[in-house]
Amino acid sequence: MKPLVEVQRSVLASVWRLEKLAVPIARARGLVLADDVAAPHDVPPFANSAMDGYAVQAGDTQPAPSELTVIEDVAAGHVADREVVTGTAIKIMTGAPLPPGADAVVRVEDTSQHGDRVRIEEGAVVGESVRAAGGDLAAGSLVFEAGTRLTPHHLGVLTSVGVFDPVVHRRPTVAVLSTGDEVVPAGTPLAPGKIHDSNRPQLLALLDELGVDVIDLGIVGDDAHSLRAILERGAATADVVFTSGGVSMGEYDMVKAIVSETGDVEIWRVAIKPAKPFAFGSFNGTPFFGLPGNPVSVVVAFEQFARPALLKMMGARALFRTRVSGVLETDVRTDPEKTVFLRMIADLVDNTWVARPAGGQASNQLTALARANSFAVVPVGTAGLDAGSRVDLEMFRWPETRTEEEVLNAG
Repeated sequence: MKPLVEVQRSVLASVWRLEKLAVPIARARGLVLADDVAAPHDVPPFANSAMDGYAVQAGDTQPAPSELTVIEDVAAGHVADREVVTGTAIKIMTGAPLPPGADAVVRVEDTSQHGDRVRIEEGAVVGESVRAAGGDLAAGSLVFEAGTRLTPHHLGVLTSVGVFDPVVHRRPTVAVLSTGDEVVPAGTPLAPGKIHDSNRPQLLALLDELGVDVIDLGIVGDDAHSLRAILERGAATADVVFTSGGVSMGEYDMVKAIVSETGDVEIWRVAIKPAKPFAFGSFNGTPFFGLPGNPVSVVVAFEQFARPALLKMMGARALFRTRVSGVLETDVRTDPEKTVFLRMIADLVDNTWVARPAGGQASNQLTALARANSFAVVPVGTAGLDAGSRVDLEMFRWPETRTEEEVLNAG
């Protein structure tokens, strides 16, 4: 069996970053910056009020209470026509530029106005309730580094600095195929010996969540001619092809037979549990991932091999999910010859992650995966861990934070 990190290294060494292009900000979520972004101007671009209130000279408000003459009102989106001088104030709304001469804003809750006179109940200090120009970002400063995957919050920042068409790596297209005579699509009544195809909907959703484009190739039974034809179609139309099932050692594992004809796909027995059978290489020049057939194995293989590879193709700096140190609530027994991924529910208790099994751990038991929020990663050479033992928890519902170098060098 091949060690986990050796397979990860082989997979990541075999994929490449996709080309750069500029995309509208509305279509950039989930994509990865191809270049550093520097702020072309200060954010905010001018000093402005952080509160509804009165722009004043702070010295005029000390000691409180004091009274000033209101000489103008300024709404957001407008600028003052007059200057604040000693003994005067300008009524101002949140976000409006700070008028010339003013050095503080007194919030409206600390005032009362009668006619053109305002009574200041609480004294202000210089800079109070004022957002300085460049207080968030100074012109020329680094906003985001190349390799940053764009969340909705990143998009907000890019818009604030005037980057409306960020340069990113292209979104990959992934073709997804389920295989086997035993699987039937959703909505089909189950005949004896048949099961519903849970792998493809699960993979399609994982890929959609990742932000890639998908081609649903459906289900192909154990027929070599049909399988070869649809794999050729997938390889011709997608950047990556995924299959589930058909890569084990059985006589009817058609995927193994077809992809082996190309000479560019290796069938590996990986020293992990679940997801021991795994195929990777290229089919007609297109990267090919042959995932196992059991549904939990599909997810483990996706998380450890396919997802990081896709993120690398997208140009991301961080490829692997976050791991935290936790404590086991119960004893666990595992296979010492493999790295074992146990589905766990981890809760933060007194600043410590405490993990318990989410249910059955067999590779076909998908329900526990739906309940879980983490994998307890038990390393090779460990036959079991007692309650209270420390264990790494891979938080598979969290974003990725670990780089290729961190993971491969650690292994």
